[in-house]
Amino acid sequence: MTTLTPTPLPTTLRERLAEYEKLMRLDKPIGILLLLWPTLWALWVASAGRPAPLVVAIFVIGTVLMRSAGCVINDYADKDFDGHVERTRNRPLAARRVSPKEALWLAAGLAVLSFLLILPLNGLTIAMSVPALFLAASYPFTKRFLAIPQAYLGIAFGFGIPMAFAALRNEIPVEAWAMLLANIFWAVAYDTEYAMVDRPDDLKIGIKTSAITFGRFDVAAVMLCYAAALAILAWVGLATGRGAFFVAGLAAAVGLIGYHYTLIRERDRAKCFKAFLHNNWVGAAIFAGWALDYLVSG
Repeated sequence: MTTLTPTPLPTTLRERLAEYEKLMRLDKPIGILLLLWPTLWALWVASAGRPAPLVVAIFVIGTVLMRSAGCVINDYADKDFDGHVERTRNRPLAARRVSPKEALWLAAGLAVLSFLLILPLNGLTIAMSVPALFLAASYPFTKRFLAIPQAYLGIAFGFGIPMAFAALRNEIPVEAWAMLLANIFWAVAYDTEYAMVDRPDDLKIGIKTSAITFGRFDVAAVMLCYAAALAILAWVGLATGRGAFFVAGLAAAVGLIGYHYTLIRERDRAKCFKAFLHNNWVGAAIFAGWALDYLVSG
């Protein structure tokens, strides 16, 4: 287990901006997409398929900003651990190419921009931004004490769901909380696949993850969480009067998840990471089914 030798801080503005881009993970958009799809589900359901373009734009930009802020905070929290993990040892903070103080200022700036972005929305949405920020900022530290921090991640990544309902309906009905619960199960599934990649390193440094907690039942747990997420989303679809296109979207998601099983069943690290990345298509399939169903039904 080795760490990178600290490298000099970038000296030019171009070099510094490149490091900030890596710190915000803008070069790896999978996290943005996994955060965005549940938000889009909620925007379409809350508006019966006709969300206001301005609200959609606010939530899409806000997703990018908050995910970026979350990545910065995550790397700040893990700066003393990432150097010991093969996949993360070259991150800007771990490699000391960005200072902790810079990272905190960057995270604060992104959070302020996110807050300014939602000011045109109603009071309930603005109030919901407070717990949303707390969840995003506190998640990275849960890996020290929660056995399944991925469940907490699911709440943080899914909080755009109740916020979307708040923005479009000025209320948060039971369907919104059900969708949030579904997102928690989905996040535990895909982030366990992600954690299976780092399990040997995490065991050495004492980080808690669902892959470690589930142990030899990790594959079964992933598939059960997928099943729970889809079952809850199916209930929401039925409760909101959705039809054949929505069902087709869920069926496509089931097929994709079946493919994930073939990738993770042998616990090969590269294939587990591929399965994690492939969850983008699961979210997209569910959204496509919902959007098409509302479009066709008028």
